[in-house]
Amino acid sequence: MGLSRRKISVIVPTYDRPVMFRQAIASIRALEAEGDDIEFEIIVGDNGLKNETLQTCKELGAIYVPAPGKGSSYGRNAAMKVATGEFIAFLDDDDVWLSGCMRPHVAFLDANPHLDAVFGQAIYADPDLKPLGPPWPAEHPGEGDAMMKTMLSGLFPQVGTFLARMKVVEQVGYFDTHLVGGQDLDWLMRLSRQRKLGFVPVPCILFRGRPARSYDALQRKRIGFDRHVFLRHGLPEAHRLWTGPLDFMRSYHGTLRHYYLYFIDKANWFVENGQRGEAVKALVTPMINLPLLAIADLVRPSELRTAIGNVMRGRLKQPLTAEAT
Repeated sequence: MGLSRRKISVIVPTYDRPVMFRQAIASIRALEAEGDDIEFEIIVGDNGLKNETLQTCKELGAIYVPAPGKGSSYGRNAAMKVATGEFIAFLDDDDVWLSGCMRPHVAFLDANPHLDAVFGQAIYADPDLKPLGPPWPAEHPGEGDAMMKTMLSGLFPQVGTFLARMKVVEQVGYFDTHLVGGQDLDWLMRLSRQRKLGFVPVPCILFRGRPARSYDALQRKRIGFDRHVFLRHGLPEAHRLWTGPLDFMRSYHGTLRHYYLYFIDKANWFVENGQRGEAVKALVTPMINLPLLAIADLVRPSELRTAIGNVMRGRLKQPLTAEAT
């Protein structure tokens, strides 16, 4: 008599992206077909186009659950409430799973019964899912307190690389629907603070990037939410994780640094396209949100100093690459 299949509930929130949504669901079924040891219970939390989503769910054997509000947290929470698997995993509707993922996660949790969850690596891709770099994180993020500090210093584990025992839903609850940004990190930090989160160096997803210059307003809004998540989890653990205020501030800057660099790159793009006024506005965002880092960068060679020089000259020293725009 053969072993029973392991059941993984895969939570997929979606909102009005039918083509990408179909690609995401198809990638789950393709991964399932790589062996007869795993069964995927795909549960879709939809707060968008019901008819198109329903049709794809019927064709690819997914469970459809309407979500009560807009935002991925509402979709995930609605789907999580009906999940029946031994494990739970997540995939956003614009990403796709890669061949070979999830089975190593199950094996890892079987070998480490003291841990309740594990995450792997993501590969950043362009809007057409063309890979743009190597899998990340490239290095092991550590264990216990070390992993927590890494996650509060700029490492944002992609939720699509994550697998957990179903009991974690009772332990840490659902996604915070008040957060427009940082809700994934907030949920994972709740789990990490229990010191029951592990890591496997396995590429799991193609993480689809947005079209260039399409979400500046959203990025500005997310800065505040990521700051809130950092303080929500960092302050109660400060005595354990950091040696002092300077060490704490390094992690804080690490958490928000990708926004800092994003708007510096934006300023350079505006300069290259003859929009010096917009370039100045772009530089204001990192300087206001991370003033101490900005002051330090003004007195040493840095991306910020280079961008300010570009604005003053009205041109770049070197043309931007296509990826930078």
